[in-house]
This record gives sequence, C-alpha cells and structure tokens, in this order.
Amino acid sequence: MNRIRQWIVQNALGGVLLLALLLLVVFPLTFDLFRLNLVGKYLSYAFVALGLVMLWGYGGVLSLGQGVFFGLGGYGMAMFLKLEASDPITTKIQSTPGIPDFMDWNQLTALPLWWEPFRSFPLTLLLILGVPTLLAFIIGFAMFKRRVNGVYFAIITQAVALILTVLIIGQQGYTGGVNGMTDLKTLMGWDTRTNEAKVILYFITAGLLLASIVLCSWIQRSKLGTLLLAMRDKEDRVRFSGYDVAMFRVFAFCLAAFLSAIGGALFTLQVGFMSPSLVGIVPSIEMVIYAAVGGRMSLVGAVYGALLVNFGKTYFSESFPDLWLFLMAAMFIGVVLAFPDGLAGVYQQRIRPWLVRRFAPKVKAIPPAPTSPGASPAPVSAAAQPRPMLPDGMSRQQP
Repeated sequence: MNRIRQWIVQNALGGVLLLALLLLVVFPLTFDLFRLNLVGKYLSYAFVALGLVMLWGYGGVLSLGQGVFFGLGGYGMAMFLKLEASDPITTKIQSTPGIPDFMDWNQLTALPLWWEPFRSFPLTLLLILGVPTLLAFIIGFAMFKRRVNGVYFAIITQAVALILTVLIIGQQGYTGGVNGMTDLKTLMGWDTRTNEAKVILYFITAGLLLASIVLCSWIQRSKLGTLLLAMRDKEDRVRFSGYDVAMFRVFAFCLAAFLSAIGGALFTLQVGFMSPSLVGIVPSIEMVIYAAVGGRMSLVGAVYGALLVNFGKTYFSESFPDLWLFLMAAMFIGVVLAFPDGLAGVYQQRIRPWLVRRFAPKVKAIPPAPTSPGASPAPVSAAAQPRPMLPDGMSRQQP
C-alpha cells in the first residue's frame, strides 16, 4: 500500500489519475445535466490549453491566434451537421431545397463545390484534423524558417485570427456570417439534443482529453520534448548542435493546431452552433489565459485553468451581470500576481511536498553493527579518507 501511495505522489501520472477520477466520476455524480453540459463545453476549451502548453510552455512560442484552429475544427463539424439538417424534405419550403437556410436567404441556388466533401462523415473528420494542421504548417514554416519569433510571431497570429473573422463575417452566403451556423440537431441520424446524447458527448470529450494528456506527456518525456525545452532556453546551442530548430517549432505549432481543432469540433457537437465570435482575437487571448492560470508548463494544470476560468465566468455572469467582466479581469490579474507559475506552481511548491511528507514511507535508520569490547575499529580505506582541499575548494588528488 505504501508503494502505491508513493507512486501516486511521485509519479506524474498521479495527477492524470486524479483528474480522470474528477472528470469521470465526481462531476457526473455531482452536477445536474445542465451543469455537466457546461463542463463538457469547458473541457473542449482545455484542448487548446494543452496545445499552448506544448507550444508556449515547452516550445517557447506564444501564439495569440489559437482561436483560428479552434474555429476551423468547429466550422468543419458544423458544415457536416448543417448539411445533414438541410435535406430536401426539411427544406422543401425554401426557394432551393437541399441547401442550408442561410444560403437560400442570400439567393444561392446551388451548394458550393467546396462544401461537397462535408457530406461524408469520415472525410469531414479528416478535414477537421487536416485543414487546421496544414494551415499551421504553412504559417509556421513561413515564419520559423525566417526566424520570426517572439512578439512578432504573436502579432502575426493575431492578424490571422482577425483575417479569418472578417472573412467568415463577410462571406455570409457561404459561412452564415455573423450569426454563424445554428440549428444543428443530429449527427448521422443521432439526436444530439437529448439528455442521453449530452451525457455520452461529455464522456467522449473527457476521454479524448485524457488521451491527449497522455500523448502530450509521452512527447514531453521523449527526446523531442527535451529538444523543445532546450530550444526554448538555448536556441543557438541547439542550432549549432545540428538540429533544425525551425522544423521542431513547426511540429509544436502543428500539434497545438491539431489539438485545438479537436476541441472546436467537440464544442460544436455539444453546444449545437458555431459562430465567428469564437474565432477572433479576444477568444484567442482568453485561451492563453487558461494556460497561464493553470500553469504553462503543466498539462493537467492547463485543464484546471480552463475549468477555473470558465467556472468563474459562468458564476460571475449569473451572480453579478453588471460587473462580471471586471471580476474576471481581477481574478486573472490576482492569480498571475500571486501565483506566477499558475495552479501547477502552487501544487509543486506547496501541496506536493506536503503529500510527500505525509504519505511517503519513512525509512528507518539502520543501527551500526555491534563491536566486541576491545575490538579496534575497521580500517578506513584510502579512497574513503577525506582529501586535502585547495584554497579554491577543489580537491587535490592523492598519489
């Protein structure tokens, strides 16, 4: 039993097991269906926070445009759901049956060609994961190969988020415009609005999130994770060692985009709509706040950060509708000032040492072997004898 306790306390997977217990057991047994659905929405944001831990915490690259990849994943899933909800029978009152309602309102008479692949669910999943990752590869390759980093890269990602938001709003006939895509009801004939469906989607989201944490943890413990840390701290030394620093950063950026796209798709399934308000600069900065509050070096901490910030947003908006924005800003500033390393830093510096002292098995001191009266002490070998020290503290080798 002591070994199990020691393993849970000292091993990094102990935090993952505790998070799994919280998500899979405590929350479903504690919250009602409405609150559980809210937690599922918060967990979809946690995918973006995980990506930022890998990109910002380990790779040293701050991106302020992760809402782009979150939105692309969400819009990809929304396009499939919207086409399924726009069958000719349901839309027979439209001027052109068989196309989404916002296209009919904008006087389109046929489905655009680039919408056609989203009629297939397997192809939709491939596009949800592939398009954001490909876009991240193009942006990352173009920037990192030219050694664009730091604040300049952050500004460029903000510009990309703004461009995509303007594009979505401006092309109302193809994207739904400022209203987004709404009235998403079924997934391959399965009604996602029922109570049973909401519970299943919550467990799917929690399971995929835990699997993503395990994947990222494996990357961190591998040689690749070591190189990401080395590039963050000593970029020139890694480059002079023969490694292509740009391509490693491209990988981290693509991984963050991949995880963000998964979160966006799950968000659309649980909420039932997708809007350009989730793509722009403001939501992208909020996603960085999740990682900062939880701890940008901790995968589990990023999940707790996403839960804490969103729980605070919900509570403050319900209890103080006129002041909730100010209270959210005060909470974020207070947490950053009081705990610079986030919630994970509090755990590592205060809680974990207490747990080690409390649960780690105590090692009893071994008493010296008894010696018979009159016996001389055992001789000390020359290697064990103390060596004379030089004035600067260095030991002098004995001949």
